[in-house]
Amino acid sequence: MSQDEVPVLKLGQDNKQVMGLDFHSPVFPLSAVAILLFIIYALVYPDAANAQLGLAKNWSIEHFDWLFMIAGNVFVVFCIALILLPVGRIRLGGDEAKPEFSRMSWFAMLFAAGMGIGLMFWSVAEPVAYYTDWYGTPLNVAAGTPEAASAAMGATMFHWGLHPWAIYAVVALSLAFFAYNKGLPLTLRSAFYPLLGERTRGWPGHIVDILAVLSTIFGLATSLGFGATQAAGGLNYLFDVPNTIGTQLAIIVAVTAVALFSVWRGIDGGVKLFSNINMVIAAALLLFVIAAGPTLLIVTGIGSTAMDYLGNLLPLSNWVGRDDTTWYHGWTIFYWAWWISWSPFVGMFIARVSRGRTVREFLIAVLLVPTLVTLVWMSAFGGIALHQATNGVGELANGISDVSLAMFHMLEHLPLTGLTSTLAIILVLVFFITSSDSGSLVIDNITAGGKTDAPRSQRVFWATLEGVIAGVLLYGGGSEALSALQAGAVATGLPFTLVLLVMCFSLYKGLHEEQRLKVALQ
Repeated sequence: MSQDEVPVLKLGQDNKQVMGLDFHSPVFPLSAVAILLFIIYALVYPDAANAQLGLAKNWSIEHFDWLFMIAGNVFVVFCIALILLPVGRIRLGGDEAKPEFSRMSWFAMLFAAGMGIGLMFWSVAEPVAYYTDWYGTPLNVAAGTPEAASAAMGATMFHWGLHPWAIYAVVALSLAFFAYNKGLPLTLRSAFYPLLGERTRGWPGHIVDILAVLSTIFGLATSLGFGATQAAGGLNYLFDVPNTIGTQLAIIVAVTAVALFSVWRGIDGGVKLFSNINMVIAAALLLFVIAAGPTLLIVTGIGSTAMDYLGNLLPLSNWVGRDDTTWYHGWTIFYWAWWISWSPFVGMFIARVSRGRTVREFLIAVLLVPTLVTLVWMSAFGGIALHQATNGVGELANGISDVSLAMFHMLEHLPLTGLTSTLAIILVLVFFITSSDSGSLVIDNITAGGKTDAPRSQRVFWATLEGVIAGVLLYGGGSEALSALQAGAVATGLPFTLVLLVMCFSLYKGLHEEQRLKVALQ
């Protein structure tokens, strides 16, 4: 699509205004109906839903592991190529566009929406799990050996480093470019305009947007539900607060209430505020752990973890002749499917806050900066966890008994345990708030035909629905219903993998045309 073309896909062009709402038809009503039907099914038949969706998830992982691995590698290479190519100089929004947020606030929002909450639990649990053969070991290294410790840190970084952020970057850059440089609505369908043309306004576009809504809200509701059980476990472990369904529901209500406040205030007054709070607390906890823990071990561990990551990058990226199937499918392929299913949410939110950045600046920030931050975080928390596990210190010496308590088991053997553990719980809850409010804004974007100024009541509707889904499923179906929801979200990773691969081609085509026009005008 050249600059002088007028796109047939316009902002809010198929919207309906009903009872003060301003929503896209049919994306909003069909998404709402599909969500309602699934919730009823998961409540009435939780075991059957869990079993059937679990089969769908396992089938996609077992039969298409090669596709997930190839796609993940393609996304990393594609993003690095864009950084190096001349198209990296293209500015999102045009040559005169200015960034809306400072770099620090921008980084904070990227990280909080991306995967901050996962690092709180898995930075401790994952390396210890790999080292002790909790569910297989990477590349079948012998558990409990120095080689296992090295592979554990390398594999953990592999799962939280370049590959997941490349997935997010592909979606985010596609949406930002076609919205800000080509005047298309900020919805997932816009990324396919160069390929589908006018059909993006029809059912192909509707299906892409509806799938994006479903994967986003199911992923968020799952995380909120499981997160409530994890936070309740932490409160029970630290303060003897009863870990009951009532406590878990109270946590969901509290998180949802604060998220509603944030959503009501919008990005500047809500999401940015809580993201900045997130980063301050996370930085304080990280600095304390580095200072109070084995500081020299952590500092030197940053370099050794980087070497473990780079040394294992190619073997772990390979999909041919793997004999560590249990670990490979249960961890890597599951992660790739999960990141891809989350990519519409995270990608669209990153796109929304990234106007005014060049393609090169954008990709360096989204791909490389979070990987470096994760390297430091993993070296500190994962390094101490492995140090405790290998030296027979505390609960981690016995491996992983409860993922939700792994962080607290590690902090228990550092000074000021009560303070740092309380800080960790607060950080977990604030991360959940930023995930919920940013996710609600994304869903509202999609279901409002790309509008970012839809009525506040629509944002409130989606934020409330996330909490209701998590609470109802937790209360009515327990962990089985939440597992079914998670399996459903992961299963969407397979079709979205194909969508993202097509998106790469569409994005390159659009960027190449933009660069050609810039050169012609010079």
